[in-house]
Amino acid sequence: MSFLTRFRRSAEEPATTDDDTTAPTGRSGWRRGLGYATTVLAGLFVLAALVAPADLEKFTPGAFLRIPVEGLLGVVLVLVLPPRARRIFAVVGGAALGLLLVVKIMDIGFDAVLYRPFDLVLDWPLLGPAVDYVDVTVGRVASIGAVVATVALVIGLIVLTARAVLRLSRVVSGHRTASTRLVALLAVAWITLAVPGVPISTGTASQFVYDHARQVRAGLNDREAFAKEAAVDAFRDTPPSELLTSLHGKDVLISFVESYGKNALENPDIAPRVTAALDAGGAELRAAGYGSRSGWLTSPTAGGGSWLAQATLLSGLWIENQQRYRTLVASDRLSLPSAFAKADWRAVGVMPGITQAWPEGEYFGYDKIYPGNDIGYRGPRFGYATMPDQYTLSAFQQRERSTPGHAPVMAAMPLLSSHAPWTPIPEPIDWKDVGDGSVYDKMTAGAEAPETIFGSDPATVRANYAKSVEYSLDTLVSYVKNFGDDNLVLVFLGDHQPAQVVTGADAGHDVPITIVAKDPAVLDKVAGWGWDDGLKPGANAPVWRMDAFRDKFLTAFSGKTPPASPNH
Repeated sequence: MSFLTRFRRSAEEPATTDDDTTAPTGRSGWRRGLGYATTVLAGLFVLAALVAPADLEKFTPGAFLRIPVEGLLGVVLVLVLPPRARRIFAVVGGAALGLLLVVKIMDIGFDAVLYRPFDLVLDWPLLGPAVDYVDVTVGRVASIGAVVATVALVIGLIVLTARAVLRLSRVVSGHRTASTRLVALLAVAWITLAVPGVPISTGTASQFVYDHARQVRAGLNDREAFAKEAAVDAFRDTPPSELLTSLHGKDVLISFVESYGKNALENPDIAPRVTAALDAGGAELRAAGYGSRSGWLTSPTAGGGSWLAQATLLSGLWIENQQRYRTLVASDRLSLPSAFAKADWRAVGVMPGITQAWPEGEYFGYDKIYPGNDIGYRGPRFGYATMPDQYTLSAFQQRERSTPGHAPVMAAMPLLSSHAPWTPIPEPIDWKDVGDGSVYDKMTAGAEAPETIFGSDPATVRANYAKSVEYSLDTLVSYVKNFGDDNLVLVFLGDHQPAQVVTGADAGHDVPITIVAKDPAVLDKVAGWGWDDGLKPGANAPVWRMDAFRDKFLTAFSGKTPPASPNH
C-alpha cells in the first residue's frame, strides 16, 4: 500500500450505515455526525489558511468573511481531474497551503518584533539569536522546548492542512452536481463583488505568494547590489595625516543605547520619564561646562538586530540583513574604528553582549576587544544584559582611561541594560563601589523574572522599558560628570526602536543621536549639521539614514568632503 493511499484513507470520513435513508442511530449515527463536524472544521480551517492576514493588526471578523479565488480554482481542479491526479493534487496542494500558513505565522512574528515580514532568503540566520534570547532570559529547557514545539507546529500544520484539503476533495468529488452549482454561485459573487471598497472577494493567498516571490528575487539579487554600494568609499585612500585631524588628543566614545528609539521621546506612556532624564542630564552637563547637540538617524532595523545597526553606523553602509553583514565583515571597507586606528588612536571595542567567539570583530579594526566574559564582571545577569551599563563604563574607564597621559582612545560600546525584557533593572550606585560587580547581587533578589514580559500587560512593559532607558541615559551623564574632561567626546545613540509591544504599530525606525563635548571647537565642527542644542532632538531636527553618519563624521573632523552618494 502506497503512502498516498494510506494518507488518503486516514483522511476519509468515518464509516456510516449502508442505508442512507435510515436515520442514524447509536454508534453509526455518532460516527456520521462526527464525520460531518470534521468536514465542516476542515473547510473552516482551509478557508482560514487562505484568507488569514499576515499582520496581527488586521485580524478582524471581516478579514475572514471573504471568498478566496484560490479556493474556487482548487474546487474546479478537483472536479475535472481524474481520481489519482485529484488525490495527488489534494495532498501536494494541501501541504503547500500548510507551508503558506507557516510563512504567514512567521510574518506575524517578525512584524511584531522587527516591524517587517519574514524574508525567506535572508532571515534564517536570525532564528539563532531568537533561540539564544529565550535561552538567556528564560532558560535552556525553555529554549529547547521552544525549538521542539516550533518544529512540531510546522510539521503539524503541514500535515493537518494536507489532510483537510484531501478530505474536502473527497466531499467535492462525491457531490459533483452540488459542488459545481456552489462554485458557479460563488464565482458569480466573487466577480460581482470584486470591486474596490467591497472586501468580500479576495485573492489574498495569491497576492501573498506573489509578494514573497518578489521578496525572494530581491534577496537573491541583494548581494550584487550591496557589492556596488560597498565599492564606493570616499575615505578608503585618505592618508592617516588627513584623518580626524580636528579630534587629535581626544578620547572618543561611541555608545549604542539598546532599544533607545524615537518612541522613547514621543510615546505618552514613556516620554515623560525619559525626557525628564534628558532635560535633567542636559542641565547637569551644561553646569559642568559641557555642550551637546542632538538629531535623528534612521536605523536599518527595529525591535532587534542591534549588530546590524552598529555595523551600519561604523561602516557607512546600509546593513539591513545578515547576508550584507557577512559580506561587510569579509571586506576591507574602512570602518570608523579602523579610521581612528589608522590615525594613531587606540581603538577598542567594549562588547558586553559578546560571550562567544566573535571572528567578525576583526573587520572593525580594533586594537583590543573586551568581550563580556573578559571584563572582570562577577555579578549577576540582569535579564538579557550580561552586566549593568555602569559596570561596563567603569571597566572601560579603569582599563583604558585611568592611566595619566594615556594615548588617545576611541571606543565603540553597546550598552545592554535597556534590552528586552526590561527586568530586572539595576540601580545606579557610587562609582567607587562598582568594583567587580558583586555589589549587584542584592539587586536581582526578589526581582520580577525576565519571562514575565510574555504575560505582562503592555502598560507594565512600557513602564519597565522607560525605567531601563532612563537608567542607561543617567549612567552616561554620570560617567561624563565623573570621568569627563576637556578631551572627552561622547557620541551616544539608539541602535533601534523597541519591539511593538512597547511602540505599537507603525512606529518607524528613527532613533536619537547626541554628541557631547566640553571643548567648544568640537561642537563648532558639527554646527553645519543643524542638530538641536541639548541631549534631546526636537521633532524638526534633521533625520539622516544611519549609514550617512560615517562620512559626515569623517568629513566634519577630517576636513575632507566626499562625493555625493545617492544612498545618503
